[in-house]
Amino acid sequence: MRTLLEMRAIRKTFPGVVALDRVDLKIREGEIHALVGENGAGKSTLMKVLSGVYPHGEYEGEIVYDGQPQRFGGIHDSERAGIIIIHQELALVPMLSIAENIFLGNEVATRGVIDWIAAHQRTQALLTKVGLRESPEAPVGNLGMGKQQLVEIAKALSKKVRLLILDEPTASLNENDSAALLDLLIGLRAQGITCILISHKLNEIARVADSVTILRDGSSVETIDCQGAPVSEDRVIRGMVGRAMADRYPPRTPKIGAVGFEVRGWSARHPEQADRDFLRGLNLNVRHGEVVGIAGLMGSGRTEFAMSVFGRSWGRQIQGQVLLDGAPVDVSSVGKAIAHGLAYVTEDRKGAGLVLDESIQFNTSLANLRGVSRGGVISSEQEHAVAERYRKSMRIRTPNVQQKTLNLSGGNQQKVVLGKWLFTEPKVLILDEPTRGIDVGAKYEIYALIAELASQGRCVVVISSEMPELLGISDRIYVMNEGRFVAEMATAEASQERIMAAILKAHAPQQEALT
Repeated sequence: MRTLLEMRAIRKTFPGVVALDRVDLKIREGEIHALVGENGAGKSTLMKVLSGVYPHGEYEGEIVYDGQPQRFGGIHDSERAGIIIIHQELALVPMLSIAENIFLGNEVATRGVIDWIAAHQRTQALLTKVGLRESPEAPVGNLGMGKQQLVEIAKALSKKVRLLILDEPTASLNENDSAALLDLLIGLRAQGITCILISHKLNEIARVADSVTILRDGSSVETIDCQGAPVSEDRVIRGMVGRAMADRYPPRTPKIGAVGFEVRGWSARHPEQADRDFLRGLNLNVRHGEVVGIAGLMGSGRTEFAMSVFGRSWGRQIQGQVLLDGAPVDVSSVGKAIAHGLAYVTEDRKGAGLVLDESIQFNTSLANLRGVSRGGVISSEQEHAVAERYRKSMRIRTPNVQQKTLNLSGGNQQKVVLGKWLFTEPKVLILDEPTRGIDVGAKYEIYALIAELASQGRCVVVISSEMPELLGISDRIYVMNEGRFVAEMATAEASQERIMAAILKAHAPQQEALT
């Protein structure tokens, strides 16, 4: 198998930070090559160098593609060579149709006039190729995340892609959509298209990758050939973190007390469909020192439930009670919810959890400005001291707290979000997909933090699409489907099979008590 791409001794620096330090990467034509490493290891930076986001002259080293040295001045140069990158944050316009998105900036035109008939015909052929049955006229905003990923791949195919780079393509997808996407990559490989796959989901890498290159602290550690024999997850983890990890989840001896947080008879209608009862009769309780998981497929209502409880941030005509230590509390606004000791860590850290263009210091104090104020005026000294405290305690990798959160890796951004809410000293912490898109080492640190919060007697709720994660860190699990809790089980008696069986019982008449 011939070499399609070689990156030699790539070095990229930012002010005060060496992001890449003499990285080597070799990609064979027609393979799926996985690129793995901890958050901040340099994976996305390396791909931005390759795709021209960081143009020639802004880095050291050499790129050889299809046997020729390349000096890409921008992303259009790499695309003309057949190198297409799909970033973790999809570059789609929700209000435009699928056809308009696929050919945006690459319009099918004759003498400056767009040929919509030809564009729709080509779009239909591309949608068939990636397994989508939607109409070319369908607005992208009406599609789920899995289908939007397929639209991005169709867009890449429209540009005659030879090397397709996917950065965390399954981070926001459920298991079915993830499996469909991986099957598509295998199909593209059969057609001769080479893929570079960046992913923290090691089970997915083991399934599809022909080779795996490991980065650690901005340097290439090794490349493993998977064609002879499958590579084990433990083998990859050892290369990523520089040591063996005996356990994926920290050991914990629960010290569970009385019920501290309770939701009774919770119902809400959809904010855009006033006649639709989306959440129906939900009852949930969490004891002091307990970690309670909420399992369910995407669209089951987990996030909507959490947001509606946290200051009625979602939904209309909300009904029900929230109780702390047996006493009803008013959570009708975000401010009131925070004042009563509730905190909600959103699943969308970049869109709703952080102000990306502001510093770590700014973001850390954002939910508790009174904690860094004197007489209603923010004290920059106090704010700096608080940010420094959480930077150290949460081991946020950054030169200083003045660093913009935009420049942090996903795992470190997540730590800033967690620090922001811990500064409010919450009694109840609701974590929505707390480890989405972060590496195994950073996951372990967050699991350890969850265990520490529970040991302090706080009530912790974790929403996660990764069932092994819920089974590994929770004491008890609620299973959600179609806006209702359809089962409740002690983790000791739970399994992925039992959770999925409960989810599939979409019309279960009442909660199934398994304790």
